[in-house]
Amino acid sequence: MPKFSACMRDCYDTCSMISEFKDGKLMVRGNPNHPITAGFLCPKGALLQKWFHAEDRLKRPLIRTSERGSGEFREASWEEAISLVAQKLKETIERHGSESVLVYQYAGDRGAVNYAFPLRLFHYLNTAMLDHGICDRAGQEALRDVYGTAVGLDPEELRNQRLIVYWGVNPFWTNLHGFMLAKRNNLELWTVDVVRTETAKRSEEFFQIRPDTDVLLALGVAKVLIEEKLYDEEFVRENVYGFEEFKNYVKRLSLDYVGRETGLSVDEIEEFARDYAEKKGVIHIGYGFQRSLAGGEAVRAIAILPALVGHSFGFIYDMKVIDKSYAEGAFLRRKPAKRIPQMKLAEYIERGEIKFLYVYNSNPLASLPNQNRLRKALKESDVFLVTHDIFLTDTALYSDVVLPANTFFERLDIADSYYHRYVALNEPVAKLYGKSNSEVTRLLASALGIDSPYLHESDEEVIRKVLEVNGLSWDELKRNGFVRVPERPRRWETPSGKIEFYSRRAVKRGLSPFPEYRRFEGRYPLRLLTPTHRMTITSQYHNTYGRVDPNLYINPADAEERGINNGDAVEVFNDYGRIRTHARLSDDVPKGVVLLYKAFWVSLLGWNANFLTTDETVEGYGEGSAYHSTWVEVERIS
Repeated sequence: MPKFSACMRDCYDTCSMISEFKDGKLMVRGNPNHPITAGFLCPKGALLQKWFHAEDRLKRPLIRTSERGSGEFREASWEEAISLVAQKLKETIERHGSESVLVYQYAGDRGAVNYAFPLRLFHYLNTAMLDHGICDRAGQEALRDVYGTAVGLDPEELRNQRLIVYWGVNPFWTNLHGFMLAKRNNLELWTVDVVRTETAKRSEEFFQIRPDTDVLLALGVAKVLIEEKLYDEEFVRENVYGFEEFKNYVKRLSLDYVGRETGLSVDEIEEFARDYAEKKGVIHIGYGFQRSLAGGEAVRAIAILPALVGHSFGFIYDMKVIDKSYAEGAFLRRKPAKRIPQMKLAEYIERGEIKFLYVYNSNPLASLPNQNRLRKALKESDVFLVTHDIFLTDTALYSDVVLPANTFFERLDIADSYYHRYVALNEPVAKLYGKSNSEVTRLLASALGIDSPYLHESDEEVIRKVLEVNGLSWDELKRNGFVRVPERPRRWETPSGKIEFYSRRAVKRGLSPFPEYRRFEGRYPLRLLTPTHRMTITSQYHNTYGRVDPNLYINPADAEERGINNGDAVEVFNDYGRIRTHARLSDDVPKGVVLLYKAFWVSLLGWNANFLTTDETVEGYGEGSAYHSTWVEVERIS
């Protein structure tokens, strides 16, 4: 019998699907009734059957028998594995205190239960918690500086727009349903990016800029809008705080300077401003470019532009629409949580502050930067590492205990989206291997002798409560497979109650009231960018897809300077590490920039781009990641 499914991957689209199990095989198709995902699946969605039936899925718990990272394990029963994890957890708390235990999870599975429920156990135990900064922390902080929120325009409102600017985002690969929604609504498409992406190639206008100059381009466009009186004067007068000060700030900015730094002509900058104002464009602000030392300032500058043309919330960025705090259960804590920055995991292990590490929904030994440091820290420490996953990932290979997880086709859950306003139902279709995160949490609670009813609630009980808190109907969700979350009245949650061009919140953090441009340079000559590959989501699907693209993309001029021809074996290196791959010459990548796709499995490829990426964080913006502020050199291997 067909069931409703929801893709739980860390993806904008959160597709509603219809699934069934026929003749021992999973069958999946898009739900044609969903207003956003519209009945079709992306290329990654086409892998779901292969992923579900993969032979390399973990089937029994594993216990390490040799040195960490050797990949040598013995199979164990669930009873033995859970007993060992509970014993080590109890011993660690007794010897080192609850804050020596860290639960490391992220958005590998975005189901409300599967993402949040295990945190209840660690809140109950008063352990340390992860402070997520790997993805969009800098942008979140920047948008709050200007608007008081990072929640932007409902994408269904695109039907009332004429122009969308894709700024630092490649939705043809990473938000295909959003891209097609814009096309269906006949919007004009522009792209601002360092690399000529597939989205850029499908856009009416492409503005190719140098790394870190997003802030300058946005300020230059703002200068033209103001000085040519192209902005919405009435909207600005009534709704913007600090406009006159900002006007004087950009007045001092030279467009010639903006052109030299960005690589655009003054004419291009002026035409951008004039056409953007005339079409009252909205901006889809990407995540990738903010993962740089300039990222926070860039987002803050870009965020000002929609307000200048009269939009209350004229940016697409975030749409996490439901309150899932009940599922997480932070109310079970008896003392404030120690927060460990995600990007500083290796540092805290080196300092001996983490003695027990429980990982689920994540693969930090593929996705975190400066992998050599992290792996060395784990090998030299006495951390007891537990990983709960579907596959024997790079993190699982370093673990003391590995617990098999099931897939979202094997359990009940719901998922909202960070792109649209719909919550999707996910019903169990079939069961093959492993246990869900919530099942393992209940087993661990029992093994620890914890009888709190909150740690033994069923998935359906949690889901019903989450829906109730959000005023949503379980019956409607069961009937349609999705439910729309109505938008509540919104306001700008800033100190002034207005959109703040002069940001009081930023000043309180020691930043300039206005976005500032700063030129960053590294010890090596080439800037390394590490975007996601079309067929992976960070490290997910590498083992399923099988055909990765490990090549280094380099501009022909940079290759010629180094005597590199297309297809040559090359070594890419910096102070963090070195990897060997092959060069692919491409004019899509500008001079001075090279590109490697991110976070492939080291166990399959032998390396990944994060052996080279920096673990620095964005100053003043919540220790957000700075992956793209990495510099390297490339040499031909003779």
